[in-house]
Amino acid sequence: MMKNVNSSHFWDSLYKSDQFAWDLGGPTPVFLRLAERGRLEPGKMLVLGAGRGHDARLFARHGFEVTAVDFSAAASKAMNQLDDPRFPVEIVQADFFSLPLAWNGRFDYILDYTSFCAVLPQRRAEYADLVIRLLKSQGQYIILAFPIGTRPGGPPYTVQPEAIIDLYAERGFTLLLRELPVDSVPNRKGHEELLILKKS
Repeated sequence: MMKNVNSSHFWDSLYKSDQFAWDLGGPTPVFLRLAERGRLEPGKMLVLGAGRGHDARLFARHGFEVTAVDFSAAASKAMNQLDDPRFPVEIVQADFFSLPLAWNGRFDYILDYTSFCAVLPQRRAEYADLVIRLLKSQGQYIILAFPIGTRPGGPPYTVQPEAIIDLYAERGFTLLLRELPVDSVPNRKGHEELLILKKS
């Protein structure tokens, strides 16, 4: 199959053939810790590349007003089927590079896990500009950067935390937290870092 990560059909085909190894089957443990320990004040959160919505629902259960976006119609359908009406999530099936201008400055937080690494590396500056556009002033970009390394190929395309920090520092972001999580899932331990960056 030709890999065209800019096409929703590529991602749909992976979901339909049960080839979505990035999905943990529940909330990401690192994000669960952030939510349960009250590290973040509840606010408006956007989850980019939300998949089946486990992390979106996690933060909705902790009082956040969550919007979850995924390119794949199959993922969005699964997200709707698994949604909990007690803790609603706004679910949007869309190319996040084409999110409406009306969303500019709408969010206190943007949450990212296996979204940045799914974007073609040559579009990472465009992705950072999208984050700037959507965040409020003083908003926070929370990324569990994975997979760390330099191997060829993808997706997922490898990431380098220092490069992510520099990419956002060039756009006026301040690094609030950098952490090698001890609670990563076993096969990803040592291969991901938690970064929280604040928009000025």
